[in-house]
Amino acid sequence: MVLEGLGQSLRDVLKKVVNSSNVDEKLVKEVSKDIQRALLQADVNVKMVLEITKEVERRALTEKPPAGKSSREHVVRIIYEELVNILGEQRTLPLGKQVIMMVGLYGQGKTTSAGKLGRYFHKKGLKVGLIAADVHRPAAYDQLKQIGDKVGVPVYGVPTESSAVKIVDTGMKEFQAMDVIIIDTSGRHALEGDLIEEIKDVANVAKPNERILVLDASVGQQAGPQAQAFHDAVGVTSVIMTKMDGTAKGGGALSAVSRTKAPIVFIGVGEHLEDLDPFIPSRFISRMLGMGDLQSLMETAKDSISEEQAMETTKRIMSGKFSLREMYDQMEMLTSMGPLKKLMAMLPGMGAGLDEKIDIEETQERLRRYRTIMDSMTEEEMENPKLIKSSRVMRIARGSGMDPKNVRELLHQYNSSKKAVKGFMGNRKLRKQLMKQMQGGGFEGLQ
Repeated sequence: MVLEGLGQSLRDVLKKVVNSSNVDEKLVKEVSKDIQRALLQADVNVKMVLEITKEVERRALTEKPPAGKSSREHVVRIIYEELVNILGEQRTLPLGKQVIMMVGLYGQGKTTSAGKLGRYFHKKGLKVGLIAADVHRPAAYDQLKQIGDKVGVPVYGVPTESSAVKIVDTGMKEFQAMDVIIIDTSGRHALEGDLIEEIKDVANVAKPNERILVLDASVGQQAGPQAQAFHDAVGVTSVIMTKMDGTAKGGGALSAVSRTKAPIVFIGVGEHLEDLDPFIPSRFISRMLGMGDLQSLMETAKDSISEEQAMETTKRIMSGKFSLREMYDQMEMLTSMGPLKKLMAMLPGMGAGLDEKIDIEETQERLRRYRTIMDSMTEEEMENPKLIKSSRVMRIARGSGMDPKNVRELLHQYNSSKKAVKGFMGNRKLRKQLMKQMQGGGFEGLQ
């Protein structure tokens, strides 16, 4: 998970508040010190840390809890709100016709981010084109072309051309029918004069709506000065922060950039092309504190699964039908939504100590194994699992390349799931509520 060390430290702070018998000045001072320690270890600027904790103390000791809220709940809410405040305002990129120019230094993840951004818009139903305008880095075109092929987005580039301006000029004409054009520009080891001139020349030709700066989170607090320097040079409109997975300096980078008023629009949280999260400060902090992020989970579901598919599977289950076919469809929907660990972190309480609660990799492997086994079953067996006795278990095991015990494990899991579904559907109140939500309109009704 993103900033796992900081998240765990802050979750420990919240536990101290929740488990306390009384919220008094002594507890507030202790909590303030714990927050300071956690933020400083995450490389957040000392001055900012002091400002945050001072405000937490002031509010916790002077504000009265809202009606219906305990003093403990109120303090937890204050900590959450003050952490959100340090990350700045939310900004999202429009889903419409636009030209985006990616800028940044070498090694920041600019080309990969261009591809991830292309995938993001492509999955939103927009026509996207990528222009390979990095004429200095060897194989930059090849890298972008490979990424474009993976995400189903066309790439324009001329590997033998040394003029970025010419490539962009021709590429803009090639992609004039596209909704979104993303330009991957050259980088340097430092913000030098020739880099600035090239970016300005490209911008004059492309006339981009967005100039997105790509920054590596591991630079920590230096992300602030870098963002400011690029902004002064080319007018940065927003930032993508990369390599947010597993970096101790991520907190410093996020807070530093937010202070430059260059809004962060996405964070890169892994090497895979789907590992690009829209940056919404409130949801980011909520997930980090283990409070979950159900809104993002629903949006991920809508982007990954057709509403018709989800509704059809749900209706079959609600009618009392739960065969291996329904179980298979559920697994397909789950795996199409992305890495299991990322999804689990969106559920309240699951982000905290996730690896201690469930072996994510083993669970992911088990899902893959179950699907492989079911692919070796006949349609009759999928619809009526009771038919699967010893001889069929042996045949399915051979056909799937699995051990018979794996097939029996799947059948055991199916029977457990069927009992759980039966118990859920036996709850008239929950069933009535779900029916009402479905009648309210698919995914929208389930929000």
